[in-house]
Amino acid sequence: MATTNNIGSVTTPAPVHPACSSGTLGRHLARRLVEIGVRDVFSVPGDFNLTLLDHLIAEPNLNLVGCCNELNAGYAADGYARAKGVGACVVTFTVGGLSVINAIAGAYSENLPVICIVGGPNSNDYGTNRILHHTIGLPDFSQELRCFQTVTCNQAVVNNLDDAHELIDTAISTALKESKPVYISIGCNLPGIPHPTFGRDPVPFFLAPKVSNQLGLEAAVEAAAEFLNKAVKPVLVGGPKLRVTAQDISTMIRCGQRTIIFLINNGGYTIEVEIHDGPYNVIKNWDYTALVDAIHNGEGKCWTAKVRTEDELTEAIATATGAQKDSLCFIEVFVHKDDTSKELLEWGSRVSAANGRPPNPQ
Repeated sequence: MATTNNIGSVTTPAPVHPACSSGTLGRHLARRLVEIGVRDVFSVPGDFNLTLLDHLIAEPNLNLVGCCNELNAGYAADGYARAKGVGACVVTFTVGGLSVINAIAGAYSENLPVICIVGGPNSNDYGTNRILHHTIGLPDFSQELRCFQTVTCNQAVVNNLDDAHELIDTAISTALKESKPVYISIGCNLPGIPHPTFGRDPVPFFLAPKVSNQLGLEAAVEAAAEFLNKAVKPVLVGGPKLRVTAQDISTMIRCGQRTIIFLINNGGYTIEVEIHDGPYNVIKNWDYTALVDAIHNGEGKCWTAKVRTEDELTEAIATATGAQKDSLCFIEVFVHKDDTSKELLEWGSRVSAANGRPPNPQ
């Protein structure tokens, strides 16, 4: 076994102690994830991936993080890949895979190696013309694969053990080499079955390390810092997008995260308003702090606040970084719906003009 300092380079061997039968597909996949530097796997259970999840949980160097839905799991893996170099998520066939695909597409556009693992149909069901539950109602099991082919750099459908080792290793190594997400589907009846190719430790990945231009990196950081320091009106991101992300605040509280979250509440989609306004840009306002309090439900450490003035914001930040520094802090900041910069107004006008161009003459 080996540990990874950064994506694409493998360094000093580090043994991983077996926690289950060492010759199984599930064990091999778990060890591979550890070898490339994955320590947290984001998952949503479904009947096609439950046995596989057992093997991931059994690996002492992996932490399985349960998410509220597949899209959240995919975005968590995206963020993990940005921070750690490579991320992984595990979902179930079709109903989970088609849900996570938007996050995988985002990782593809951002050049992030995310290992998207799907618990697939029983290997005996291929070619039987059966219609499975949680699918789109067709006996062809390739719908999900065809969707992922456009947003991943490699796809592995593992429905027999003879080539499983090669398919899994090729997919993972391709993700590392190309810095793009990959799709791995594993038949739900296969993770616990031994096979000779899984009886030994995986051959370490020896990939050429990516060389960073240190001077260029330092110059870029300095330029970015100088730009932000001169900003008169720094940008804070928030608003109605919380309607998805709020679900996994429960996961953050359960895992003891001490994050400070700012929700900028302007009552709607200001960017879209500046492009083309209409009633569809106004959303029903929620009591967001009450929602977070309900999710908290007295279990774990969580603190919320609503602020409407600069003084209230200053006081809330002081509390979040002081008395409540050991809590997940959620601060809802109310701003006027038309509070925006002249740069955004100009940008919206230009986008509106570009979108509204008439068709060229035929």
